[in-house]
Amino acid sequence: MDLEQLRAFVATVDHGTFDAAARALHITPSALSQRIKALETAAGAVLLQRSRPVRPTDRGRAVLQQARQLLHLADEAAQQLRAPEVSGAGRIRIPIVVNADSIATWFARALHEIGSGGLVELEVRRDDEHVTADLLRSGEVMAAVTTEPTPVQGCSSRLLGAMTYRAKASDPFVRRWFPDGADPVTLAKAPVVQFDRKDRMQTGLLERLRVTDLPPQTFVPDSTQFVVAVQAGVGWGMVPDPQDPHDRLVTLDPGWTTRVTLHWQAWKLSSQALDAVTAAVVSAATRLDRA
Repeated sequence: MDLEQLRAFVATVDHGTFDAAARALHITPSALSQRIKALETAAGAVLLQRSRPVRPTDRGRAVLQQARQLLHLADEAAQQLRAPEVSGAGRIRIPIVVNADSIATWFARALHEIGSGGLVELEVRRDDEHVTADLLRSGEVMAAVTTEPTPVQGCSSRLLGAMTYRAKASDPFVRRWFPDGADPVTLAKAPVVQFDRKDRMQTGLLERLRVTDLPPQTFVPDSTQFVVAVQAGVGWGMVPDPQDPHDRLVTLDPGWTTRVTLHWQAWKLSSQALDAVTAAVVSAATRLDRA
C-alpha cells in the first residue's frame, strides 16, 4: 500500500468529502479518487462508503488505524530529517477526543502547553466520555480522555483523576420548585437541563431516586452555557465542581453526587509528538481528584 494512497484515504475520512480532501492535499478530486480506488484494489475490499459525509466501511475502519500509525511515523521521521530552519518544518497532526466538561475546565492547561511547543497540530474532537474510546477503536483518533480503564487494543491507559458532579440549581429556582426541599416527587415536576441526548448524568440521578416521570427538559450542548442555563433558572443540573468553585449555586442534596473517573488512552507508538501530548495532558490533570 502506497503512503500517498493511505494519505488520501485518511484525508477523505477526516474531511468528509472527496472535494474537501483533495483541497487539503492540493490535488484534484480525480487524482484523489484514483488513489482511493488503487488502495481499495490493493486491499481487495471497499474501504469507503460514498455517503455524505464519507464514512469508512468495516474493512475501512480496520485499515484506518494502521494507516494513521504509518503516516504518523512517516511524518515524524520526515520531521527529524528536515533542517530546523525550514519554515513550518515538521508539524505533526494528532487527532484526539476529549469530553466537553474537561475541555471547559482542566484540559485548557494541556492545550496551552501543547500549543506553545509549536511542533504539534492538535485536532481536538468533542464527545461524551463514555463513548470516546469507540473513536480509538475505529482509528479516527490517536488518543482519548475516556471513562474506560481497560486499554483499547494497541493502546496504553493511565489514570487521570475524577470529577465530582453535584445536583445544583439557582436560589430562585430552588425557592420556586423545592420550597420544602427536593425529593423524588418534586424532581418529577421540576425542569431539568440536559447536555444532549447522550447525557446520562441527570437521568441517571432520577433513575437512582426512582423518579419514573421524566420532567420538562432543556438541552444545552455546551459545558459553559449549560452552567449558565442552570444559573439563569432554566432548570437544575449536575454541575462539576470546577465549574462552580465558589458554590454560587445551591446544592439540592449533599448525597446527590456522581463521581466520573477519567483515563487517558493513547496509541502505543514510539512517537515523540504523541509522548509530548500525553505528558501535557497528564500534567494538566493534576487538578483532578485522585483520592
